[in-house]
Amino acid sequence: MTITNAMRLLKQAGIEYDTSEYEVDESDLSGVHAAAMLGIDPDCMFKTLVTRGAGKSLYVFLIPVAEELDLKKCAAAAGEKKVEMIHVKELPVLTGYIRGGCSPIGMKKKYPTFIDEVATLFDRIYVSAGQRGQQLILDPEDLRAFTEAEFADLTRR
Repeated sequence: MTITNAMRLLKQAGIEYDTSEYEVDESDLSGVHAAAMLGIDPDCMFKTLVTRGAGKSLYVFLIPVAEELDLKKCAAAAGEKKVEMIHVKELPVLTGYIRGGCSPIGMKKKYPTFIDEVATLFDRIYVSAGQRGQQLILDPEDLRAFTEAEFADLTRR
């Protein structure tokens, strides 16, 4: 397993985490597929999505992999009139990560971050370790504190 920047940052902060690896299928980079490869409930695996607000500020949202972002709820959480997903081509430039390997930890800049409130139902959740095929497993409260995130209702449930 490659030690990623996200892992280094968590270790430096003294935050406990575990890791998990799965075989990457370039034809299916979905989080649902990743959860199936790991044999875990997709509700406890979170994808990291980056949006741009009307004022051009960027926001990071973490939601369960099988769910869809509710952009109106996200805008309200961020205090914006509206937010839109950034184009996938912008992801590496803005975050340092690629699609399918975007971690909420260790982005190029610190962006306001929001974690779907369902994360609080789990003792541990899975998020990208910053590389395709690698996941971090950690306490959602530790993730919230480290990223200075807020828990909010973010999906179309």
